[in-house]
Amino acid sequence: MDGASGAFLAPFCAPEVVWDFRLPRVKSISTSGHKFGLAPLGVGWALWRHASELPDDLIFHVSYLGGDMPVFQINFSRPAGQIVAQYYNFVRLGRKGYQDVHDSCYATGEYLAREIVKLGPFELLCDSNPQMGIPSVAWRIREGEDPGYTLYDVADRLRVKGWQVPAYPLTGSVADVSVQRILVRQGVSRDLAQLLLDDIRESIAHFDKHPVSVAMTKEESGGFSHL
Repeated sequence: MDGASGAFLAPFCAPEVVWDFRLPRVKSISTSGHKFGLAPLGVGWALWRHASELPDDLIFHVSYLGGDMPVFQINFSRPAGQIVAQYYNFVRLGRKGYQDVHDSCYATGEYLAREIVKLGPFELLCDSNPQMGIPSVAWRIREGEDPGYTLYDVADRLRVKGWQVPAYPLTGSVADVSVQRILVRQGVSRDLAQLLLDDIRESIAHFDKHPVSVAMTKEESGGFSHL
């Protein structure tokens, strides 16, 4: 399960997966509601099985409103708009609504996974399986194959068409392996997925007609910088 994101989806789409306080060694759970909770950036939660599991070093004691108030956050005063938006979705959608939304995302991801491997010499590393994590698709160029372009070339070509489908290297002992990845969220419909597949197909066809003399590297492929 993919950390905080997977924790949000599992109760709705894979309730048989045991990952939470049902496991004795799970002492805390953190969830990023802004990722798949359909809420604005910034909202998230951290839960502890027992108050005794929360380290005292993480608690701030403030007396801003009079009396002692223990809080667990860096800033005492923060806007609540994200929380209100999240609460609205909880009330509006309910468990069934969230399940329908995310099941649709998984289905779109599975469709992308099936079709992407038909477009080029690609091998799936992640196929949008609810049992395994979040609705995402990741692939690499099959080991030992050299199609004359890299995934960085594909990502760059897709960026020209308005898509951000990043290519990046893995880490550790597989740092020489580069992958591309798609994350499917609400709003990524089957029609939108088909448009993306069409552009991937056209990008590969472009390289077939115009071979890459020098393949693009990860350093050359960056389209933006995080500040």
